[in-house]
Amino acid sequence: MKIAGSRVLITGATGGIGHAIAHAFAERGAELVLTGRRVDVLAPLAAQTGARAVPADLADPDGVSALLAAAGPLDIVIANAAVPASGLLTDYSLEQIDRALDVNLRAPIITARLLAEPFVAQGRGHLVFISSISGKIASPRVSLYNATKFGLRGFAQALRQDLAPHGVGVSTVFPGFVRDAGMFADAGVPPAFGTGTSSPDQVAAAVRRAVERNVGEIDVAPAQVRIGALLAGIAPGLSARVQRLAGADKIAATLADAQRAKR
Repeated sequence: MKIAGSRVLITGATGGIGHAIAHAFAERGAELVLTGRRVDVLAPLAAQTGARAVPADLADPDGVSALLAAAGPLDIVIANAAVPASGLLTDYSLEQIDRALDVNLRAPIITARLLAEPFVAQGRGHLVFISSISGKIASPRVSLYNATKFGLRGFAQALRQDLAPHGVGVSTVFPGFVRDAGMFADAGVPPAFGTGTSSPDQVAAAVRRAVERNVGEIDVAPAQVRIGALLAGIAPGLSARVQRLAGADKIAATLADAQRAKR
């Protein structure tokens, strides 16, 4: 799809990755609708990019429906909103589990359900789901987050097959460790030694390429992380041992503690 002139909704726009995506699509001439919960951050970003701001809480059962009604007709949706969910499953209350599932998985699915028919009717449209390399690599102390991101990948793969005959694209982008944005940066926790990082602008460029070329999946990570994702798919037991040797459990525990302090 051509981005110029397309009506684009970006969820989770108030985060660093959302900022980068918004600027990348504004530069391509998109008509933007930006959403997030932090109005104090959303309004200035909308002013910078010439976008319309629509605050929303996607954990609300009717949040997606209300957001799409306010957004109006769309051509492209970038489902970037997510909540961090590191830590042992027993660290989470049932309400916190529901929120992670609602924002990270239910909201993208409901968005797709509500837009599939109008996109098919107009014979064009594109859905981009921002997952995570955690949607390909299961790690210690990330079971809840893994569940949402693995689930998002499976959903998107199947939906892509369903919508392709109708001219509607579906893509999933898998960022690895992102510097200056995302949950590691927000928590002030460095990634594991030797894994390398990517920038928010690289994630935004991947999203743009996914739309323009209708690419099904794009990993945004250094080669060693992409190889690790392949290993996790082929030999999950070996992947788990490699992660233990690399100190993944200690890093995950530190990240979980930082996130718990903010909950």
